[in-house]
Amino acid sequence: MKYIKRLFWNQEQKRLRTIWRLGLHAVLVFVLTSVFSIAFLLLAVIVDLIAGTNLSDVPMGNDPMAMLNNPWLGSILIPAATLMGIFLATFICGRWLDRRKFKTFGLCFSKSWLRDFGFGLFLGAFLMGLIFLLGYLTGNLRIVGFIQSFSEHGNFLTGFLQSLVFYIFVGFYEELLSRGYHLENLAEGLNCRIIGKRWAVILSLAVSSLVFGLLHMSNPNATWVSTLNLSLAGMFLGLGMVLTGSLAIPIGLHITWNFFQGNVFGFAVSGMMTSATLIVTDSVGPVWLTGGKFGPEAGVLGLVAMLIGSILIILWVKRQGHISLRDDLALYEPPEGHSQFADNLQYLSNE
Repeated sequence: MKYIKRLFWNQEQKRLRTIWRLGLHAVLVFVLTSVFSIAFLLLAVIVDLIAGTNLSDVPMGNDPMAMLNNPWLGSILIPAATLMGIFLATFICGRWLDRRKFKTFGLCFSKSWLRDFGFGLFLGAFLMGLIFLLGYLTGNLRIVGFIQSFSEHGNFLTGFLQSLVFYIFVGFYEELLSRGYHLENLAEGLNCRIIGKRWAVILSLAVSSLVFGLLHMSNPNATWVSTLNLSLAGMFLGLGMVLTGSLAIPIGLHITWNFFQGNVFGFAVSGMMTSATLIVTDSVGPVWLTGGKFGPEAGVLGLVAMLIGSILIILWVKRQGHISLRDDLALYEPPEGHSQFADNLQYLSNE
């Protein structure tokens, strides 16, 4: 019985072990995201019926899931529900399971945080512009049009702004999930006498990035190459976190990388085409170079941009002061006071 308790409970830290915290967090993310999504969909249907706004754009009696094809639902409401679900699940698990302050997951909106966020925004736009120029100047990419909407539900400006909001939501909730909760918990869980703090952080970055890549396997046009490259992209995005302990650079970088990729330069974004783009492009080069229908992340051009971006992140952090790996991410410091929930769990584990 004693060994069974140890399997679930960390007596020194007085909380559940890492694997169980990650599992409960995943379940809570699924539940809360589903609840918020269903609530928003029902609200959309009610508004549609009462106000006659045609928000759902689907006749009653048809497949209800077809409503997701409407950009207001697919690009605004559902991503907003996902953000709320992940945010609330992380807050709840962080407070009562992890027993730490929410800001330790990388969200602390100070002046330095906003400065790093601004750098991340610039970096994502710059790197995607670099990919576009390299592809165009080498003849692997051609321009076939400008300012075009591909949506049947709105004009160019509407689709352009909807995509911007969508990628802001995605940037925040994917980074909070992968580079925030997952990386932090894995680093603490892997930290032991054999591995040590430094390698625990490095391994947690690798494992959380692999999970990030696997989560995109169901995307359109995904292949094992795109999955591997997205795992490398996860490590690229997480570099800012392990060097600063903040999600500012990863979130800013994620937002503009996706937005400029899809809505400025007309590439596919992780296998999905955009609804409106400033420049309509056609990838005529080999898939191994351009990424083909999945987007630049699946090609060598994307890998080159990630390498250059990693160097620029290191230089930026070094410019702010001494640069080193934040191995303190692998350390757990109990908060002041006690969590009643954690105390109850400890009591049950001793029964």
